[in-house]
Amino acid sequence: MRLLVLGGTDFLGRVVAERALERGWEVTVLNRGQRPAPAGVRSVRGDRTEPDGLAGLADGDWDGVVDTWMGAPRAVRDAARLLRDRAARYVYVSSCSVYTWAPPAGYAEDAPVVEGADPDAGLTDYARDKRGGELAAIDAFGADRSVLVRAGMILGPYENVGRLPWWLNRVARGGPVLAPGPRELPLQYIDARDLAEWVFGALERELSGPYNLMSPQGHATMGTLLDACVAVTGSDAALRWTPPEVLLGAGIAPWTELPVWVPPGSDLHDALHAADVSRALSTGLVCRPVTETAADTWAWLRSLGGAVPPTLGKVGLDAEKEAKVLGTQTGI
Repeated sequence: MRLLVLGGTDFLGRVVAERALERGWEVTVLNRGQRPAPAGVRSVRGDRTEPDGLAGLADGDWDGVVDTWMGAPRAVRDAARLLRDRAARYVYVSSCSVYTWAPPAGYAEDAPVVEGADPDAGLTDYARDKRGGELAAIDAFGADRSVLVRAGMILGPYENVGRLPWWLNRVARGGPVLAPGPRELPLQYIDARDLAEWVFGALERELSGPYNLMSPQGHATMGTLLDACVAVTGSDAALRWTPPEVLLGAGIAPWTELPVWVPPGSDLHDALHAADVSRALSTGLVCRPVTETAADTWAWLRSLGGAVPPTLGKVGLDAEKEAKVLGTQTGI
């Protein structure tokens, strides 16, 4: 298989490129050259935000294109139009954020999507940008040759947001750790490597259309995730499970200050952790255990000397704020 990855040097794009190489595929990546491309790929320099940014792709044919773009939809439009006669299938990594807020628990791919998205638009907001990217892919490749990967939270080695890395580093420091309850709170996420493998299968089987791509409900919980962090780091951390109402009452922001966690029964939890993924499961999605995702992410962090790459986002709870809340939770 001949694969073109638009990106290919950062988190998901890098994972897709590396896993495709492991399959023996011929891989081309287009990127700005700010980070080294994986060894073994054909690297093409180009900046999609510039007028001639796709010039390096003027020639060539591919069996599939994987596009992880998260900015202005017109960048997807330009790439898809350029490649529509020279690539068999276009995989656009979208997001579950394209659904009209707030999607109910159990929402499937036929749930309503945001209005006002435009494939010709510049940068707007995340939900409309991702939906605009979907429309751009469909417009160029048609519904029968485009695959829309509506991912949720993506974790694993190379993660460039910092959610799981923050938890691993926090747990590794040891001592009492503010653990957001309830312990049995169900989580949905996708390991980037599992997403990549599903995408490869989609290309081989010539799938099309939208897919909610994340682990099934019950695959992991807040408890199994943090237990895995303790186990893989070998830490003496003591998880102090704290009720949601205490956390919210202390002014702690879900999702950002306590990454991954959102309160049970909230619109945010239904949107992020309660999607119907039966369509993806029926077409080959397999999700590795949370312990494996945690262990491999920890190994990657350790390979960096414990440092967090500068591309990672600002997430995590201030140590003083954590200590203050822990101080009120004696006996929990």
